[in-house]
Amino acid sequence: MLHLWLRTWQLGIKSLLLHPLRSLLTVLGIFIGVASVIWLLAIGEGISRKAQEQIEGLGATNIIVRSIKPPAEATENTSNSHSIVPYGITRADFERLAKTIPTIDRVLPIRELRYRFGYLGRMIEGRLVGCTPEYAEVNKLVVDRGRFLSDVELREKWNHCVLAAGTAERLFPFEDPLGRAIRVEEGFYVVVGVMKQRSPTAGIGGSLAAQEFNNDVYIPISTLWSRIGDLIVTRRSGSHEGEIVEVSQVTLRVDKVEHVMQTADMVKETLKRHHRSDDWSVTVPLELLEQARTTRMMFIIFMGLIAAISLVVGGIGIMNIMLATVTERTREIGIRRALGAKRRDIIRQFLVETVALSIIGGATGILGGLTCGPMMEAARALLERAAPDVMEQLPEVIRTVTPAVVPWSIPLAFGISVTIGVIFGLYPAMRAAALDPIEALRHE
Repeated sequence: MLHLWLRTWQLGIKSLLLHPLRSLLTVLGIFIGVASVIWLLAIGEGISRKAQEQIEGLGATNIIVRSIKPPAEATENTSNSHSIVPYGITRADFERLAKTIPTIDRVLPIRELRYRFGYLGRMIEGRLVGCTPEYAEVNKLVVDRGRFLSDVELREKWNHCVLAAGTAERLFPFEDPLGRAIRVEEGFYVVVGVMKQRSPTAGIGGSLAAQEFNNDVYIPISTLWSRIGDLIVTRRSGSHEGEIVEVSQVTLRVDKVEHVMQTADMVKETLKRHHRSDDWSVTVPLELLEQARTTRMMFIIFMGLIAAISLVVGGIGIMNIMLATVTERTREIGIRRALGAKRRDIIRQFLVETVALSIIGGATGILGGLTCGPMMEAARALLERAAPDVMEQLPEVIRTVTPAVVPWSIPLAFGISVTIGVIFGLYPAMRAAALDPIEALRHE
């Protein structure tokens, strides 16, 4: 029996080599189908991992509360040229949350402002962030030189600051910023540290806006409250607008992951009781992470279905070629039947040829699929050299995503390719076996 199968395979490979171009084009269809399955799933997995990393970076045990300017009050501002709008989270809010909700371990207040920074005639605009020493840990900031803010500076309200990498490079292109004093609007702050480059975070749905960390200046939040205050006035031609915001964001750290969702509900209820308008929002990274995982599965299934269409098209190509082969080899089939070959021998002969095409196409498709990462890097590098403007306009996820080959996609794609070869090769094989030997011998 083994000898019979080996002989059948030898004849099958020999028959395929008689028409190398046709066989190559048939294999190409399977190759594209298998490679596309692996590529699309790898790209989808890479995008999904990127999104999950950003959400996980916010902390699975964190709850983020942000101040939001209510649309109704924003509309009222346009009708009054000298209006001052108080809104958002207050110091009383985060103190109340810390004292009344026992599952909250730590409360990290943040105040963010758009300010101008200067040093020896150099002026830049960036983000002034009033924060606590834990801010660097929560946002994965790494010190390059000096140190980050300390508890003493927070408690004593010192006029010290830490520069982000981009801010330090632009204000101090030729000298060490440590120990120098930069100007922040009307005040001066001594630089005690410089941070390393930090990749920006993308916006996560409508929950959190994208954040750019490289143009920041960090000062103790107690210093910001005492020296700058809560009132920010924006002057325009003939009018001015003001807003009073005590805290831009509060990051609440919960003691256990199991308590996160329950704590988030208590936070919302507490804020609702003390705020008449919707001037705050609560983001739960754990909830976003669960949604991202569900979306990942849906995305992978959708991408897999799209790629499977390519395999079906390749299978149709196999059927088309094998039906043409049956017509061409009608006389051969008649001779084999006249010499004693049974129908199952004819079916086996043609199935071996289709399976051989599928195996070769599947194997080469796997090799092509594994080149997804290097090929995408090469394509990005080529595009960056040929059209840098176009590259800059592409979404951040396209410029930075790294495809991750899904391990189970390789046997899945190969198994589907072989199965399609059998399914689409079965009808031509049965049609060949059903030919009448006498009519087949008369065929010219």
